[in-house]
Amino acid sequence: MARAVLYDSTQCVGCRQCEEACSKRWKLPYDEKIAAEEKTSAHKLTTIRTYGERFSRKMCMHCLDPACASACPVAALQKTAAGPVVYEADRCMGCRYCLVACPFQVPSYEWSARLPLVKKCDLCSDRAATNEPTRCSEACPTGASITGDRDALIAEAKKRLAGKPGEYYQRIYGIEEVGGTSVLILSAVPFEQIGYNTQVEKTALPQYTWSALSHIPDVVAMGTVLMGGIYWISHRKEKVAAEEGRS
Repeated sequence: MARAVLYDSTQCVGCRQCEEACSKRWKLPYDEKIAAEEKTSAHKLTTIRTYGERFSRKMCMHCLDPACASACPVAALQKTAAGPVVYEADRCMGCRYCLVACPFQVPSYEWSARLPLVKKCDLCSDRAATNEPTRCSEACPTGASITGDRDALIAEAKKRLAGKPGEYYQRIYGIEEVGGTSVLILSAVPFEQIGYNTQVEKTALPQYTWSALSHIPDVVAMGTVLMGGIYWISHRKEKVAAEEGRS
């Protein structure tokens, strides 16, 4: 079963209990000041954002083919078969390529720490084996966030769209974005109105990486030939000049 989360923003009341539950899971501080920060950071891995009377939630999207994992040269970030994109701190060398690669700008870095690490939601991967809900889903009093199999959650989302067409914007965010994500989102309004990036590619971003990398052998071969030619020409000139000098 591919673990996923469905966040239905029409049911979110902005109570922020998901934030607090996440902070407890990671043993991070949480108070009124942090609650007021409507952005993810190294000390806040999920956040509720306010748009007038509407709310949205930001967290790691757990892409099916994550750009962060593709960009990581030491495999510190990996997509697991269970669904979560997990981070292995003991492998990380601090290059921060993942911060640049993420199309949702999710991973954060402990800039002020003596031994800084990357911080991001891991979809409560410690609960995946026992099929328990994520802590944010467990804490949500309205059911705005629920955990389950991705296909089952897509079916549930489609059921909600069909059942109450007047209450929902008729699209599920996360089905196509960057090749699909393990966090699915429903909204009453177009997603860009509540802070979601609707300009991301539909193709998984690592596909572009591999497309570019596939040409590297050709570039290397051509470069070798070119450098070899330059070397031969320059040394040929030296040889001719030396022969003319002797004559």
